[in-house]
Amino acid sequence: MTRLLPALHEGHAPIYLHQAFADALDAYEGWERGMTEPLVELEGVSVPISSVFGRMRSCSDLLPVRILEDVAAVVPERLFAFGEEHLTYADAARVLRALCVERLRNLDAG
Repeated sequence: MTRLLPALHEGHAPIYLHQAFADALDAYEGWERGMTEPLVELEGVSVPISSVFGRMRSCSDLLPVRILEDVAAVVPERLFAFGEEHLTYADAARVLRALCVERLRNLDAG
C-alpha cells in the first residue's frame, strides 16, 4: 500500500503527507478494539493508517508540538522516549506503526 503514497525526498515529506499523518493519528485515537483498521483519504485514495505510518518511518521532519502532544496521549510511555528535544515524524511513526501491527494481529487472532 505504501507504493500508493508519495515518496519522501531526502527524508522530507510533502505537506499533504504530514496532513495524512495527522489524520491517521486522529483515526488511530478513534479506533475501537475489534473494529477494522481505519482508512484516511490521501489525494482521493483511501489508505490504511498503518500504511501512512509506514511511509513516515524514515521522515526526518520535526514533529510540530501539537502533533507531539497528540502522540503523547496515545503512545504508551515505555515505547516512546519523551523528553527528547527534537522528535521527528519517524520517531512517532515507528511506534504508531508497531501499535497498528500489534492491534491488527490481535484482531486476526480474535
